[in-house]
Formats: sequence, structure tokens, C-alpha cells
Amino acid sequence: YLNMLVAARDAGVKSFVYAASSSTYGDSPELPKVEDKIGNPLSPYAVTKYVDELYADVFARCYGFTTVGLRYFNVFGQRQDPYGAYAAVIPQWFASLLKKETVFVNGDGETSRDFCYIDNVVQANLLASFATDEARNKVYNVAFGQRTTLNELFDLIREEVVRHMPEAATATATHRDFRAGDVRHSLADITRARTLLGYEPQFDVRTGLRLAGDWYAANL
Repeated sequence: YLNMLVAARDAGVKSFVYAASSSTYGDSPELPKVEDKIGNPLSPYAVTKYVDELYADVFARCYGFTTVGLRYFNVFGQRQDPYGAYAAVIPQWFASLLKKETVFVNGDGETSRDFCYIDNVVQANLLASFATDEARNKVYNVAFGQRTTLNELFDLIREEVVRHMPEAATATATHRDFRAGDVRHSLADITRARTLLGYEPQFDVRTGLRLAGDWYAANL
């Protein structure tokens, strides 16, 4: 990331948009999450994403180089890999239900997230690329602005799988221990992105799961 900042600065790039993360909010208990109020990082990944923001701020101060940081909240959608060490919960659960495997929920299932469908993220990236001068050198929450618990998410995903595989209607989830470093609740305030970028997410979690579910059913 730092090498890209340096190269972009030296090349006279006018717009540098980078991927930040909601993990930057760390242990801050406040809901919804507002860009200027963060806590202490809870994972090594969160530290790296916060450092990205610090570098962007320093480049703006030292070199007059403008950036836009987008704090993504739990992005999901078609083609997201359900396997591997960094697989996200939505593709994992689609794959498990479609293959009649066990769905594991970390903790009691009341952990909540602001799940953001990929088309909302694409909109935010395009808007950030053409941001006005007033909107640059800031970070923005990119989310839908709606909180969903893991228990609710499981029910929604199961509904989508049942459309393609009716026998999944009886599937249940298996709960296990909470995972260290996980944030308990996450919900974005997207006022800044709406006001300065013109961001208006069109796809809520249910609509996004319907679109993603059709793809997983056809391709897994």
C-alpha cells in the first residue's frame, strides 16, 4: 500500500481511492459507527487497515496528495470464495447448506453485522473516484446501514437455499465458541458518504442474498 501511495504521488495521480475497513472501529461500543470515533484494534488485520489511513493522512499533510478511504462493512456477493482461511461467513454458509454440511455459528448467534452487497460497494468506488475536492482526504463508511444478527442471517440464507433445494428447510446451525478478536456488533452511519459522495445503496441484505444465492446454487 505504501509503495502504491509513493508511486501514485510521483506519477502525479489525481485520485487515489483505497480500501479501508470497518475493523478500524475495534473495541468502540458506539452504534452506529461514525467515521471520526474509533477504538483500539482487536486484530492484526485491523492494525494494518488503520495504518493505511494514517499513511493517507500523512501524505495529504506532507505532499498535498489527495486520497479517499472507503471503510467496507462485510461485503458479500457472487463469486466470493467459500473456502480457505479468509472465507467470509455468507459464502461459507451457502456452500455448507448446498452441500448438506454443518453450518457453524461462532458464539450465541446474536453478534450482528452491517452486510453490504457488492453492487453498493461498486457504486461507492465509482463515486469516490470522481469525488469533489471538498470530499477528498476523508474516510467513508461503505455499508447499507442495517444490522443483521448471525441467527437472522442463517435464516435468510436457508430461505434462499430452500428455493433451490427444498430439503434444506430442516437444516439447523451448530454453535461453537466465540472467536477471539471478533467485534460484537457493527452498524454503519453512512451520512457522510451520502452527503459528500452522493452514495445511495440500493441493495439490502435480503435482496443481495437472493442474487448471491442464485449464483451459488448454479455454481457450487
